[in-house]
Amino acid sequence: MTYPLRLALGPVILPVHLLLEMLAYTIGYRLYQHLRARFHDRISDEHRLWIFVGCAAGALLGSRVLGLLEHPALLLHPPGGWPYYLTNKTIVGGLLGGLVGVELTKKRLGVTASSGDLMVFPILLAMCIGRLGCHFSGLEDGTFGTATSLPWGTNFGDGVARHPTNLYEITWLLLLGAALWLTERRQPLPDGWRFRWFMVGYLAFRLLVEFIKPTPAPSGWGLTAIQWACVMGLGYYIWLWYYSSKQNKIRNNFIIHGN
Repeated sequence: MTYPLRLALGPVILPVHLLLEMLAYTIGYRLYQHLRARFHDRISDEHRLWIFVGCAAGALLGSRVLGLLEHPALLLHPPGGWPYYLTNKTIVGGLLGGLVGVELTKKRLGVTASSGDLMVFPILLAMCIGRLGCHFSGLEDGTFGTATSLPWGTNFGDGVARHPTNLYEITWLLLLGAALWLTERRQPLPDGWRFRWFMVGYLAFRLLVEFIKPTPAPSGWGLTAIQWACVMGLGYYIWLWYYSSKQNKIRNNFIIHGN
């Protein structure tokens, strides 16, 4: 295969990455609708709509900000002028920003039920399709890995065999989805924990896979901006697990002594 992959429709060259990204949104949303119709949703249509708005706003802001922080030296002198500030984006920033937007919206609405559990499998599917588009884009997308001598190293067009990190991510997402599905076949997870385990699994993967990507950590940072965001996200979920365990222990003690 030659990278980047080009699809020609007569004289028109179709943007493969954009097409797959649009397909990811479409199929992911269709799966969400199917799951919501099949399983009881404790959140009303109106509240779901506002949660989607909060999620979209947070994801857009988080994705752009973290994308810009990946190359802080370019902030004062952006290549190509001001459009540079609108083109940088990252999935990690989108997920964490979306999480903040959702939680703020739910707090405003007084919604306590999990809104993320229903979205996990649609998000996993959409991310797999989207990452396939990143892979087909080759060097243009900027999400390739460092050089490797492994037999599956991929030449993205510059003659260098590189880690196909997009394919690594797709493989990990499929394994993560399968693990969640098999776990819940045996015993349903508590409300909200499907989304929490998805986030922990993805953030842990991105923290590690960034070590085999060519983007260097800014001087004095130790890790890249994406890796630090992953560390903070994982720290939040560790705290959340500890807090939930503590609350359950208090509740159980109250029930035992109350009886």
